[in-house]
Amino acid sequence: MNANKLILIFLLIANLVFAGDLKYPVSEIPAELKDNVDAVIREDHMRFKILTKSKATHYVHYVVTILNENGNRYASHVVGYNKLTKVIDFNGYVYDATGKQIKKLKNSDIYDQAAFDGFSLYSDHRLKVANLTQATYPYTVEFEYELELKYLYSIPGSYFGGEKKSTQHATYQLIYPPDLKPSYQLLNIENTPLVERQADGFQSVTWTFANIKPIKFEAHGPLEEEIIPQIIAAPSKFEYEGYEGDMTSWKTYGQWNALLNKGRDDLSEATKLKVKELVKGLTTNEQKAKAIYEYLQSKTRYVSIQLGIGGLQPFPASLVDQTGYGDCKALSNYTIAMLKEVGVKSYYSVIQAGRGEGQVRTNFPSHQFNHVIVSVPNGRDTLWLECTSQSNPFGYQGSFTEDRYAFLITEDGGKLVRTINYSPEQNLQSRSAEVNLDITGNAKAKIKTTNKGIQYENSGLRGALADQSDEQKKWIQDNTEIPNFNINSFLMVEKKDKIPSVIVSLDLTLNRYATVSGKRIFVVPNLMNRITGIPERIAERKTDVVRNLNYLDLDTIKFAIPENLYPEFLPEPIKINSKFGEYEASFKFDAGKITYIRRMKVWKGRFPKETYNELVDFYKNVSKADNTKLVFLNKT
Repeated sequence: MNANKLILIFLLIANLVFAGDLKYPVSEIPAELKDNVDAVIREDHMRFKILTKSKATHYVHYVVTILNENGNRYASHVVGYNKLTKVIDFNGYVYDATGKQIKKLKNSDIYDQAAFDGFSLYSDHRLKVANLTQATYPYTVEFEYELELKYLYSIPGSYFGGEKKSTQHATYQLIYPPDLKPSYQLLNIENTPLVERQADGFQSVTWTFANIKPIKFEAHGPLEEEIIPQIIAAPSKFEYEGYEGDMTSWKTYGQWNALLNKGRDDLSEATKLKVKELVKGLTTNEQKAKAIYEYLQSKTRYVSIQLGIGGLQPFPASLVDQTGYGDCKALSNYTIAMLKEVGVKSYYSVIQAGRGEGQVRTNFPSHQFNHVIVSVPNGRDTLWLECTSQSNPFGYQGSFTEDRYAFLITEDGGKLVRTINYSPEQNLQSRSAEVNLDITGNAKAKIKTTNKGIQYENSGLRGALADQSDEQKKWIQDNTEIPNFNINSFLMVEKKDKIPSVIVSLDLTLNRYATVSGKRIFVVPNLMNRITGIPERIAERKTDVVRNLNYLDLDTIKFAIPENLYPEFLPEPIKINSKFGEYEASFKFDAGKITYIRRMKVWKGRFPKETYNELVDFYKNVSKADNTKLVFLNKT
């Protein structure tokens, strides 16, 4: 009996000791944080300490419980470093559902690689990559690392929560000398920080968060970064490899950028003579800029180079002139130098490029950019030059940089200006067709379609134009929205204007285009531009409605019908108006021909969440109109 008691006591003590080693058991996660998510962020702690204008440390502690296969992406972590960023520690652990440690990250598990993006010719950036993915769910991974920075230019922010992801505990802390207080903003979350003065004289500001539930992103809504709770931060005064700067205003930040570029617009005497010869006889700045831009395209190629001051300082214009290659910074700087030589004023302009990228926060001076282009004042207009492209039409921005803020580096510093916002008429798709219908429902069609602006870009035609005939034919087969057809002939012609366009001419045989039922033939007159995707109706919309493209579609389809057919039914004209767009369709019978005209104009913009179901109704009504049928009766 005594022996049994001793064994029981021993087992209880062993269990207590063992339980003391458990970390992050899944049972400690509140039920509401596990509901309909792939992962739960257990701990997310970030500490950034500013030591001087040119030194800082960055500490991260990140723990995530992965509930299913879809959450495995959170089991990997990447830490970047270079000659100015040193990795002090990088630790990782894996725990099972009970909290028992089942793996510890070893140095041999960390894959060290160049930060190669597929475009960079030179880069001094490297990555440490750790993958702790497991096959049994749920499991928990823990990462902890610290970086030592020999510069101060940007401060990492933090996101909390997201779709299919919740957060249990999180903190965000900034520590700094009183005279180097950084700027910061909270977005989509309210939280009062703890502000303290530390024993060493440094100030600290700390935000603490708990139990942040997942967010559901809605169709046709704002970008994710506009919705997810987050903190952003930026230094005030800073130093980067000997270049001192001030980020308290856009003007002072622009002055720092101008300092980086100073003296890098040198050109050889031979090049100066060459560019002056290029513009000989040209009278306007636009003509001169076009000549210089097309010379740039013929002489250089784009190669990403991430060397030097964080990849922020362009190589000298003379080096680009000599080698024939450069990144966006170097090619833009080279273009500006050539334009300067021929008397055309232009500006080095940094921008957040890419379709679907967020807008610059204009009230928060900081590094929010990933690309450089050139702006050329041109009277009331501004020309924007994408210097990395060898094929871009002169002056065309496209979706990569249109309708957003660019940060111009000027003589006085820097200023934010808007780039081009293309109108619906500039993003035009215009189609005309002659369709000869026979009594069996087959048809012959000659179709001419012009795509302009972003419709020219979105169509995929830019890539097809450079392909061989067989590939172009495949593009036509994949992108012509007619169920059954044979291609008799085709032609693609590009026009490289400031609003570029491409014209596609088709000669097609349409197999069983019309439906024959007894003496009746049914035809959908909308040949190849029907709206099919209708947004799902939502009872309680939570976010604004965001539409990202202005465009205009014009279709004129003429049907020639056999003499023994006559229209039994012609629909009445259709008009649909909403705040999102306009739609019109009309039908006319004259001299044995039916003419169908369709016009649809759509506006981009941000609309109140209460209008979402109006958007649904608009597209539902347009789809119904697009599928309207003509009915012909056979007299014989």
